[in-house]
Amino acid sequence: MSLIGILVALALLMWLAYRGWSVLLVAPLASLVAAWMSGDVFLAQWTQIFMPGAAGFFTRWFPIFLLGGLFGKLMNDSGSITAIANFLTERLGTKRTMLAVVIASAIITYGGVSVFVAFFVLVPMAQRMFQAADIPRRLLPATIGLGAFTFTMSAMPGTPSVNNAIPMPYFGTTTFAAPGLGLIASAITLAFGLWWLNHVERAARRAGEGFGATADEGPVEIDQKLREQAAHNSDFDPEELHHGKAAENLPPVFVAALPLVLVIIVNFLMSLVVLPRLDFSFLERPEWGSSSFQAVGGIWSVILALTAANIAVIVGNFRRLPSLRESLEAGANSSVLPVLMISSLVGFGAVVASLPAFAAVSDLVVGMPGGPLISLTVSMNILAALTGTASGGMAIALNALGGHFLELAHTYGIDPGLMHRVTTISAGTLDALPHNGTVLLLLQISKLTHGESYMDMFMTVIVGVIISLVAVLILGSFFGSF
Repeated sequence: MSLIGILVALALLMWLAYRGWSVLLVAPLASLVAAWMSGDVFLAQWTQIFMPGAAGFFTRWFPIFLLGGLFGKLMNDSGSITAIANFLTERLGTKRTMLAVVIASAIITYGGVSVFVAFFVLVPMAQRMFQAADIPRRLLPATIGLGAFTFTMSAMPGTPSVNNAIPMPYFGTTTFAAPGLGLIASAITLAFGLWWLNHVERAARRAGEGFGATADEGPVEIDQKLREQAAHNSDFDPEELHHGKAAENLPPVFVAALPLVLVIIVNFLMSLVVLPRLDFSFLERPEWGSSSFQAVGGIWSVILALTAANIAVIVGNFRRLPSLRESLEAGANSSVLPVLMISSLVGFGAVVASLPAFAAVSDLVVGMPGGPLISLTVSMNILAALTGTASGGMAIALNALGGHFLELAHTYGIDPGLMHRVTTISAGTLDALPHNGTVLLLLQISKLTHGESYMDMFMTVIVGVIISLVAVLILGSFFGSF
């Protein structure tokens, strides 16, 4: 009965999430159903298992969500995102429109700006460029998606995205884990995506298809249902983007880009040069949680990198930010809903992991034919697809099975860095199915439908990533982590 309870709870979670119910409500409800069907005292499961699991995720990751929300809001209100996007598109021109949009999307998000913040700048810019180049408007979401939420979220070494950060404490790694494999995966995803976009564009031109009807240029209103579906896919609540005031004048591109560069440089120095040389043995004491530097070093590096970037945005644009306090408050508020939603999913995972039948599920997953890399890949893909979020699916799986996967890595002689990179890329594949909040938000901002644009999105944000994942699995199996 316990196994049936787990399956029913997963089905309930998936069905209600697909129908747009808030994860804050659905996750505890599904947890209670699983506990009740397993014969456990469901009130005890809620207060003693669900809440500590959710609180554990919140405690560990809220600083990064907070700093990420502040960074995205400050970069938007200072005009930095617009300045960078304008600079890149002007240099590449309309003859290379899709390449310009992909590169602009990739640079902005690789530097730590939330995809939701970037969408509101990139979509209008891309629409103007697509219209000037007479490229079908339906290709716009696939083009932005390729640059904004594929390789820059999960494969590029050093990206401070939540997706790339979550595996760190479980494997004792940093955001620069398996850098060579990450770069190869990024190159494959980018090359395949650009090939597909160019192929479709050429076919459209042969058929005489141009930009098409101009979309309504009025403001995009994000309804509450979509807001909640989108919030647990990123570190930014889109509702807060319209709060605060934007700069009247754009900064020079050097000033605009400096915070993005600082994120990567400071993260690199803290992760691989500065912090590893310091003595943090005191962390092993009970008053510091009996932890270790390997468990927190990567998180500290990202915190310091985002802090430096936030300071750089404020200092470089102090006179351009018309209402700094409002921008800071909106940025802080933007982090709350996403982190609570993912925490709620982790709480659900903690309840499932505590049930008697989970031992059989765990043995089935970790004992899957093909070894640890295959079982890790399958579990991440399944949970990301079920929850519709890479970060949520990853957090559930690692919270329940992270220790098992690390033991298997040591047993099989697999570098934890390789496990980290396989985890992030695997979670970033089937999470982009049609119900994914990021997909829904991008389509709504673009004022396009699934029927018009999802097929091309499927090719650029799912198929290309799966191909890169297969390449990483093959290379990692033969050559290990590099």
